[in-house]
Amino acid sequence: MATDITIPSDLWEEDEETVITSWLVDDGATVEKGALIAEIMTAKVQYEIHAPASGTVTITEEADAVVAKGAVIGTIG
Repeated sequence: MATDITIPSDLWEEDEETVITSWLVDDGATVEKGALIAEIMTAKVQYEIHAPASGTVTITEEADAVVAKGAVIGTIG
């Protein structure tokens, strides 16, 4: 069963969107739960995304994509 990698919806109040500044792992990489896998940036905050589970990463939103709060940007299966 795959686990979604999501943009946290509780990081900021006034910004509705964020940019994926970089993926720190490649599509298809195997990661452990808690590993740093991506970085995002809002108008005011740079934030790190950590793996919510162990497994193989599937990236669905590429770096430089503008995404909404709560958006799914990949999965770990």
